[in-house]
Amino acid sequence: MEYRNYIIDKDYKYVYFFLKEKGFSENYITNLRKRSGYIKINNVNSNTKSKLKIGDILSINSNPNTKTSIMQCIILLDIVYEDEYYLLVNKPSNLSTMPTQSHYNNNLAGAICYYMENKIKNFTLRIINRLDKETAGLILIAKDTISQKDLKNFQKSYHAICQGTIKDDVEINKPIKTLIENGKNVNKRIISDEGKSAKTCVHPLKIGNSMTLVEINLIYGRTHQIRVHLSSINHPLVGDKLYGNESKLINHTALLCKKISFYHPYLNKEMNFEVDYPEDFQKLSKKIL
Repeated sequence: MEYRNYIIDKDYKYVYFFLKEKGFSENYITNLRKRSGYIKINNVNSNTKSKLKIGDILSINSNPNTKTSIMQCIILLDIVYEDEYYLLVNKPSNLSTMPTQSHYNNNLAGAICYYMENKIKNFTLRIINRLDKETAGLILIAKDTISQKDLKNFQKSYHAICQGTIKDDVEINKPIKTLIENGKNVNKRIISDEGKSAKTCVHPLKIGNSMTLVEINLIYGRTHQIRVHLSSINHPLVGDKLYGNESKLINHTALLCKKISFYHPYLNKEMNFEVDYPEDFQKLSKKIL
């Protein structure tokens, strides 16, 4: 899948105009220009200033970006779905999605790059939805730039266990700001009028006296949004040490990206996926009376 082919249905003065009309970014177009052979018209090497006529077959390299060079990790991936365009994995809790100073050689990104090493020689990591280290659940990866661009109607839904009782649907609409201390990002967010817009829709699924199992859908999807918003209404997630309290019932934040759906642009159909609760999450949910 090194090249993606397009049958041209009208004349274009330049290939560049076709690419812009189809929504390709300037960064992608710049990368196409870097090497001969990344653009072909009727199997002849061309460039962004070449003309296109009706009936031409334009072939463009689907992965012209620089290969991701992070340290690879040998971690067995829980693959939920895979085709030549997308990879969907179920991330366990307590595994960082991206490399950090404390998880430089043990993270999901490195494991994905290791898995893709022999599949796409110039693989560039494109994670559609990142999850916090403590959050488990579904993560979608696009295998090339075009697959990422063409992805449509991407939706995700979370399940969480929060402290206290939530009996009715709740909509939390509060801006979120990154907390800076001494000029440094301390990896914590706060509610602030100076922050970015964020909306969280909470629906109770199982109600107890001290905990509630909820389904959550996001508008915007800011970093730590669910954790910050639930804490702001005095219902922090169980096990959330940053925005709530440590729990003896579970050793991480009780949050799971349970469902993902998207419109597959090449299969021309809606794709829907859902994962089961991890064992510790399931045990905790059973404690809700």
